[in-house]
Amino acid sequence: MQTTFTPEQLADPSTARSNEILRACVHCGFCTATCPTYQVLGDELDSPRGRIYLIKDMLEAGRPADEKTVKHIDRCLSCLACMTTCPSGVHYMHLVDHARAHIEETYKRPLMDRLLRWTLARILPYPGRFRVALLGAKIGRPFARFLPDPRLRAMLDMAPKHIPPVSRNDDAQVFPAIGPRKMRVALMTGCAQKALNTDINDATIRLLRRLGCDVVIAKGQGCCGALVHHMGKVDESHSAAAKNIKVWAGEMDRDGLDAVVINTSGCGTTVKDYGHMFRNDPLAADAARVSAVAMDVSEVLMKLDVPEGGQKDLRVAYHAACSLQHGQQIKTHPKTLLKRAGFEVVEPADSHLCCGSAGTYNLMQPEISGQLKKRKVATLEAKTPDVIAAGNIGCMMQIGSATGVPVVHTVELLDWATGGPKPAALRS
Repeated sequence: MQTTFTPEQLADPSTARSNEILRACVHCGFCTATCPTYQVLGDELDSPRGRIYLIKDMLEAGRPADEKTVKHIDRCLSCLACMTTCPSGVHYMHLVDHARAHIEETYKRPLMDRLLRWTLARILPYPGRFRVALLGAKIGRPFARFLPDPRLRAMLDMAPKHIPPVSRNDDAQVFPAIGPRKMRVALMTGCAQKALNTDINDATIRLLRRLGCDVVIAKGQGCCGALVHHMGKVDESHSAAAKNIKVWAGEMDRDGLDAVVINTSGCGTTVKDYGHMFRNDPLAADAARVSAVAMDVSEVLMKLDVPEGGQKDLRVAYHAACSLQHGQQIKTHPKTLLKRAGFEVVEPADSHLCCGSAGTYNLMQPEISGQLKKRKVATLEAKTPDVIAAGNIGCMMQIGSATGVPVVHTVELLDWATGGPKPAALRS
């Protein structure tokens, strides 16, 4: 694709990067076949190719974002299925991130939009605040139907039936390996996950220790920054990321780390991109080091000797989170591990399509998200599974809200298969 940025525009690193990405696009349209919003809406401007044209026009003209552009960029899930499909290697993620930052800087949203986005940015990345908000949502849920804005109703519906107590395993400490030590890893405990489902981190710690890992819960770590990053709030996302970079780089310098383990794939995609995010920052070297050792939990488990298990009478439908299969290009590890543990693993039709969770997308775009959820749940249930497994808390919450089939994290099943407790979702 031909571009016409001026030398002055290209002096900006973000614009220079967007120019590289735009020039790689040959507008072939392969991306439209795997774009969930194009599948649902059928509008060219709600496909990656259409959005690329909108972004190109906005950035080249150097103009403030307009309502039309904002509408179609906001409808993008950032599922990155287009990047998996693209034969030209167009890095859509960096392009849409730049577009969202430009929108945040130049476009004044309607008052309700601003209030909702401000609220989400001030609550979701903070587990304590999020717990209080979930309790309030649980109390207010019976009145949801009286709310005029569907986004507010979606926020009330988000609250789980049971809000788990705080897990002390998430406190700063070091869990020693059981038996000979093979690795020393830091576990990212996350933010929303600590409020929504404490079983995931607990299972991860047990499993890694059993397989020979010292597990470090580093003091001072927090939200990865993804939630506000995808809102275009650059300063806030970089501030959150910088804290993690300093904490984990400090651990690497003191006692060494073989990996930063992440069991929420949406966070993993962002942490692995810290090197790019901080490429022009004084923290560039440390950010690159952290990104280099950041791994999804399934990647770490593939490096360890996960024992083979006997055949289990349990049919597992594996849901591939977009941030894992497209964002990190990890497609087989979770399935390989589950099969090795003795589970029967099945996959739904159109497994490349998003479930509609996508960070805060299910809260900000509830209608489109609802359509994608309905489609995803139907394809999963068609496999008549005993349980659904996924590697991302957002997907688990999204799918679990529309099915009676138990939904668990992959590590919960692997922990159970290797000596841990039966997942709570399977005991009820």
